Amino acid sequence: MKRLSGPARYRLLIGILFLLILYYAYKSFTDYSKQLIHEDQLEFAKSKGDPVLISVYYEALCPDSKGFIINQLIPVYKRIPNLIEIEFFPYGKATTQTLPDGSLKFDCQHGERECEANIIHCCAIEAIHDTETKLNVAACMIRDNQNPKEAFQRCMREYSIDANEVETIQKCYSSLHGKELLKLAGEATSSLRPRVSFIPTVTLDGDQRRQATVLRDLMGEICKVLEDGGMTPKACETV
Repeated sequence: MKRLSGPARYRLLIGILFLLILYYAYKSFTDYSKQLIHEDQLEFAKSKGDPVLISVYYEALCPDSKGFIINQLIPVYKRIPNLIEIEFFPYGKATTQTLPDGSLKFDCQHGERECEANIIHCCAIEAIHDTETKLNVAACMIRDNQNPKEAFQRCMREYSIDANEVETIQKCYSSLHGKELLKLAGEATSSLRPRVSFIPTVTLDGDQRRQATVLRDLMGEICKVLEDGGMTPKACETV
């Protein structure tokens, strides 16, 4: 067999080296692609069972807000407490004005008493961390909120709220902090798209969906969200 000359052997080695580089580059790329796919699947598996986030934009003296919280939200929570999370934004169709001295002034749809009640709701929502207790206290206060401070004291006793939490809430609504919380609730409400036209407005995982249906059949709409995510809980089989 004819032996290759020096330059020919050099070219052959370069060619083999080039092919090896191509092979390992391709292998690294395909391995990385498989890793990405695997990570996506893990992410999907992790998010598949996440609870549905119910965001309630309401007013403390609004009859429709009261009806929704008592007749829809509480029964749904009792049926599927582990499949939902709840957040409250007590502001509704109020407006916020920052005065020249930096203080905050609110104009609420049902008057000054509702502004006071909204602030108390904001403070209670921030201070009470247990979801069930928070929901029960909000429902208790909105059930009879014509005297917001009396309603607050009654509901604190009814649900045996810890004295330290009660004091924290009282300090909150008696200070600038309570107004700042109401302002934040207003900013969250104003950021909704489409904009609020009816109170309460309720979103499921940030989606307003068909509001008339959500407000009338919250359980059915939550089940649709869960089913879209690949879950069909037993509680939804009879909905």
